[in-house]
Amino acid sequence: MSRRPSLLVVDDDPGIVSWLAEALPEEGFEVRGETNARRALELLTTTPFDLVVSDVEMPGLRGIDLLREIHKSRPEQMVLLVTAFGSIDLAVQAVRSGAVDFLAKPFKLEVLVLAIQRALRETNLKREVSRLREEVARERPRGIAAKSVAMQRAVELVRRAAPSRLPVLITGESGVGKGALARVLHELSDRREGKFVQLNCAALPSGLAEAELFGVRRGAFTDAKESRAGVFEQANGGTLFLDELGELPLDLQPKLLHALESNEVRPVGASEPVSVDVRVVAATNRPLEEALREKRFRPDLYHRLNVVRVELPPLRERRDDIEAIVGQTLEGISHRSGRSLSVSPGALTWLCAQAWPGNVRELINALERASTMAGHELLTAEDFLGWQAAAPTGLLEEAASRELSLKELERLYIQRVLELTGGHKARAAQILGLDRRTLYRKVAEMDQG
Repeated sequence: MSRRPSLLVVDDDPGIVSWLAEALPEEGFEVRGETNARRALELLTTTPFDLVVSDVEMPGLRGIDLLREIHKSRPEQMVLLVTAFGSIDLAVQAVRSGAVDFLAKPFKLEVLVLAIQRALRETNLKREVSRLREEVARERPRGIAAKSVAMQRAVELVRRAAPSRLPVLITGESGVGKGALARVLHELSDRREGKFVQLNCAALPSGLAEAELFGVRRGAFTDAKESRAGVFEQANGGTLFLDELGELPLDLQPKLLHALESNEVRPVGASEPVSVDVRVVAATNRPLEEALREKRFRPDLYHRLNVVRVELPPLRERRDDIEAIVGQTLEGISHRSGRSLSVSPGALTWLCAQAWPGNVRELINALERASTMAGHELLTAEDFLGWQAAAPTGLLEEAASRELSLKELERLYIQRVLELTGGHKARAAQILGLDRRTLYRKVAEMDQG
């Protein structure tokens, strides 16, 4: 059985209130009557109503003033105004003040019922629009350009993993957007009201790494003049993003594993553990499998974190996303600067042709610089050429300018891919479309010649 819409009827005439309180329930409404506008205002602070039906001319607080007071705390509250002093000017004033409709006395009951039904339909429509906007926001996470198939696959993985408590490991080169994707996962989860706390494991200060992770109690060591919460406690009820996880000191890895398995941390100097409820998302720009082979990373921690793995491809492998990233970035810069920035077709073609070894971060930096230095709003390719000297040029342009042969171009490209993968030959072979033996042979030939 569906819920009956609730109405609050406010009129200083007790006869009107009694009549509507008796007649409207027969039309399918729950009705509460009030003859004092200020008491009605107090009632609205504790009791929700689908619609307020209020007289305009009342002693102490006129209906339009009541409407304005209601909207100070509940701007979404729908109010229908009725009055015996109906006029076009008063109707306009009522609607401008936020009334959903205006009805002049005397009125027939069926006319009021129709006005109430129209107002309720508008209320439901606004709620549906709000719901759909929220769904669209969830379907298209902010800050992530996912036009390419590879990025759509990554975002879909994050969307599916978000409702769970499972750890997520995001891999990819520096600057591809691992932090942005981790924040999207947080916003799509039921922890979105909690904190999103980020820690760069590569930047942990020597000797204080354990305190940064798990906290410290006053007097634990000489400089511990007060107790301080670690990132686990800070993120309690939310999400903890551990960036550059492969750089985490080996001696801290068992303690991190214990925290993940027990949902407890022991601050430095504490006698008892502290319970925490944290969803951990980790990221690395170097394959952890390499660290495992070199015994710089514990296998048990690796398997505990590598439950849901999301690989973010470099920008050169998802050029379809570049136009969207350019648009999002210039929109943000325009909002901050008060300018209306855009790029010419030639500039966009140039941007899409670059290698971007620094990935999204490098592209955004180029856009920030060009928009700052240019004295006009339409950015052209020339606005980026000054930056080009400080950054790697496109590979083909570089080869042509140096008049390289095809064999020399192949050598240059292999060298560039190995640089971009940090010397990881398996990953380089995958990008080059070669089997490992062929790549090893070509590298050996390069070393000899």
